[in-house]
Amino acid sequence: MFTKFKTTSSVVFLDPHSEKAPEIAGGTKVDIVLSPSLYWVKKLSLPVKYARDAKKLLPSLFEDNLPEGNYSYVVFKEGEEFLAFAYEDKKIIEEIGKKNISISSINNVYFAQTELLELLPCKINEKEVMVVDNEIVFIAPRVWNETAEELSLDSLKLSKKTIKLQQFSHIIDNSSLYKVAVLIGMFIILLGIENFITMQKIESVNIQKEKLFEEYKLYPTMMQNRSVLQEYETTFEKQTKLRELIAEFLKLKLEKEQKITDIAYKNKMLSVKISGLDTAASKKVLQSLQSYKAALSSSFKGKTFEIKVKL
Repeated sequence: MFTKFKTTSSVVFLDPHSEKAPEIAGGTKVDIVLSPSLYWVKKLSLPVKYARDAKKLLPSLFEDNLPEGNYSYVVFKEGEEFLAFAYEDKKIIEEIGKKNISISSINNVYFAQTELLELLPCKINEKEVMVVDNEIVFIAPRVWNETAEELSLDSLKLSKKTIKLQQFSHIIDNSSLYKVAVLIGMFIILLGIENFITMQKIESVNIQKEKLFEEYKLYPTMMQNRSVLQEYETTFEKQTKLRELIAEFLKLKLEKEQKITDIAYKNKMLSVKISGLDTAASKKVLQSLQSYKAALSSSFKGKTFEIKVKL
């Protein structure tokens, strides 16, 4: 089932979980915008230049994420990245058929990902909202955004990023089939050459990858490399905080007879000893370190004021 929201341009939002039925006048052409529930999407950086080359890689790139089914793929280039989609033609057409919409009345089919970014977040039914995170549109429980307004397609301007469902594209007469066969025969050699070039590019990238892994002594899997990177990032963050804290102590405005006599770091604890401070002067020092108050402790040992900060 799917929902048609109020619009003057016969645009219908197709969502399996919507309980509202569309009202479409007879003979009206309809543009359909697919809910994220009806497709899978990825943003990818690939070692190819053209969308037609990227499309050849999509089945292997999606295979670990898709449930069992018969999928079609489409890709659009956006800057230096590719926006890739996988969808089941049969499932989409079944959703259309549930509302007795004629196949011949459908003008174009679009994705919510390419058409609705500017309209989010929005409510699409009583239990779900459509939101965007990291430039990816997805469906979430209503509690994620209970103030979201209902989707309105009144001012929607559709893009040229459309798909043709397989059942549409194959309904052609014998004459058209003959013409298509002739065109395929004319271009089959060119397509073979393009495929060869693409495979050469992929092989080149794999060779470069192996050289980089060997040169920088990387682990064989990305999971292992990410784990090592995370450890380095954590260490770098701790060292940065330590340097910043020591810098705070070195910037303290001390009198002539006051001076830092020792700085030590052990067991995630920075210890700084300052001589020549009385009670009033020690309070001024502590006041200048207010941003570290939660992790700070201090004490007098003889004539030496010691400050400890846990990192």
